[in-house]
Amino acid sequence: MSLTSVSTESAPAAIGPYSQAIWAGPFLYLSGQLGIDPKSGELAGPDLRAQAPQAMENLVNILAAAGLATTDVVSVDVYMTNMGQFSEFNEIYSSYFDTHKPARAAIGVASLPLGASVEVRCVACRTEAA
Repeated sequence: MSLTSVSTESAPAAIGPYSQAIWAGPFLYLSGQLGIDPKSGELAGPDLRAQAPQAMENLVNILAAAGLATTDVVSVDVYMTNMGQFSEFNEIYSSYFDTHKPARAAIGVASLPLGASVEVRCVACRTEAA
């Protein structure tokens, strides 16, 4: 099986030695996305309310660059520095996954790169019909 990286300017460039996403067979593994605006390279705002939609948009843009959509996502991991904002995150998240509900984990962490409030990563799968 060959591994192929995916990259798009519609999502922030990696801030370390990793790819935005990697194909492994029919599975696409997306690196964790912070709420970084790809144009400015800065966090979209100071808090979860500003950062979470941008993190989700970054995931959507990487999926699109790979020819996939949120309906192809099989699992999502969410890392939050304040689990007290879990319901607030769910409001934002559900606008991206309204009818399709992938498996998900939400993990509280002490800190994230660049002082971010939230990081979201996922695994998607290309189906035979694609």
